[in-house]
Amino acid sequence: MTEPKVMLVTGGSRGLGASIAELAAIRGYDVCISCRHDIARADEVATKVRASGRRALVVQADVSKGPDVVRMFNQVDGHFGRLDVLVNNAGVSGRKGRVDALDESEIMSMLATNVAGPLLCSREAILRMSTLHGGRGGAIVNLSSAAARIGGAGRNVHYATSKGAIDVMILGLAREVAAEGIRVNAVRPGVIDTDSQPPGRVAELAPTIPMRRGGLASEVAEAVMWLASDAASYVTGTVVDVTGGR
Repeated sequence: MTEPKVMLVTGGSRGLGASIAELAAIRGYDVCISCRHDIARADEVATKVRASGRRALVVQADVSKGPDVVRMFNQVDGHFGRLDVLVNNAGVSGRKGRVDALDESEIMSMLATNVAGPLLCSREAILRMSTLHGGRGGAIVNLSSAAARIGGAGRNVHYATSKGAIDVMILGLAREVAAEGIRVNAVRPGVIDTDSQPPGRVAELAPTIPMRRGGLASEVAEAVMWLASDAASYVTGTVVDVTGGR
């Protein structure tokens, strides 16, 4: 009997992360769900994973902190004994406003979570997956954003900047570890109808989207799962837009 693959979803307690974790379980993965604060919601996601017949682990960790990241991956090692897919989903959107209205702490916190966090997590995943380190290969899927293309002027340039960094990261990292059995890609969501959106925001933006609607978390999850799967075995260094054409 084939041993189930293991996926780690950072920021998996809500929104896109929860949808990815739940779909992964349906597709046969055991899942580690990390969260920074909301253990109760992460436990709810874990319950759904187990209802699909798969094992689940909840780890509280702040991905912007190196010791938390190392501890999280060590717990995955101890619980599952392997790691096949890392989904770097954890991120913060920050306060909306112009750059000249932002505090230094807001900018640094954004970059620590949205840029340093995925790099720290990817480092630990590579140490486990890379054939150079005795691993069996694997996949890293990062969550970018359409903001990286649009720029976020007047609203969230700091967030768009952090997601632009993700797009560059996957290109370089994909080339760095391609010969070591690891594929690195990203999904770039557009306007997605999740609980992280302000009330009325999706309806407000729908007319600006060619498909005239916001996306669903499940549609983003499907793209993530494709990139994680063997169906995308020759795809690396690629960003897949899930934006309704925006």
